[in-house]
Formats: sequence, structure tokens, C-alpha cells
Amino acid sequence: MQASVNLYANEKGELNNFLSRFYNTNLEIYDDLKWEKKYANPLELAEIIGIYIDNYDDYNISMWICLDKNIYISISESNADDIIKYLYERYPY
Repeated sequence: MQASVNLYANEKGELNNFLSRFYNTNLEIYDDLKWEKKYANPLELAEIIGIYIDNYDDYNISMWICLDKNIYISISESNADDIIKYLYERYPY
């Protein structure tokens, strides 16, 4: 199973603003309120989680990750560091 990250916004354009900054390009997803990306290597989630938390106050979006089928974990300021550590412990390759 591939790991995934899901982003949700309440306002149009918010995901475009965050992701365009993250990827350093304009993604043109102005009308979308949901974005999902799958990762073959779950360690790649650590980067986007870190960027999300570093910019937590600048964007009105929420993040959920999925490492196991149908189990979603909400990312917050209080659990982000522990989840990143867990990723490196669970997937040490």
C-alpha cells in the first residue's frame, strides 16, 4: 500500500497558495478544496508535514496522512514531530 497525504481547505485558492509555495510553481488548483498525493516511499511525507507545520498559521488548511488502509491521522502542531519520528522508525530504509 502507498502512503498518502490529504489536504483540505475551506476557501478556494488556499490549497493552490500552499502547494504552489511548496513546489515553487503555480499549480492552478484554484477551485479545489481537497488535494491528495500518494507516495511509494512513506518517508517522503516528512517533508510536506514539516512544511505544513512551519506554515501552519499562514494557511487555513488541514492535513491528514494515511499509512495503513483506511486509517487516517490528522496532523497538528502537537503531533507533527512525533509523526515524523515515527515515519523514520517504521520505515528505516
